[in-house]
Amino acid sequence: MNFRCISIMVASLALSASVLAESLAIVVHPANATDLTTEDVSRLYLGRARTFPNGESAVPINLAEGMLARESFDQRALSRSSAQLKAYWSKLVFTGKGTPPQEVDSHEEVLKLVATNPSIIGYVPASAADERVRIAIQLD
Repeated sequence: MNFRCISIMVASLALSASVLAESLAIVVHPANATDLTTEDVSRLYLGRARTFPNGESAVPINLAEGMLARESFDQRALSRSSAQLKAYWSKLVFTGKGTPPQEVDSHEEVLKLVATNPSIIGYVPASAADERVRIAIQLD
């Protein structure tokens, strides 16, 4: 391996580590004033709850598999690896006991969906959150 190749690999690992270390924002519609805990978020994303604590309908949105923010969310909010979650949902789908959250391909798509529907909950890197959404929880 040459020096340039090693330099690129080190830079890539450093970038990945910085994204994984970045704060994540759990976002909801600005009109959604419900207080959330990380346990509430976990229950929603694991299919164990279908409503926010205030009783309103909740629709969790996931980032696509392989995105660094998703891997970080899986570890921080759900305390599981992406592989563990894939196996978890495979079992629930196979037995007819659940459907995983819908996946979207970008942070911008999460923000657009949350901004237009008070029932949707999502997550983005904290630096991507803007005035269209309310940060319900910030995971550092």
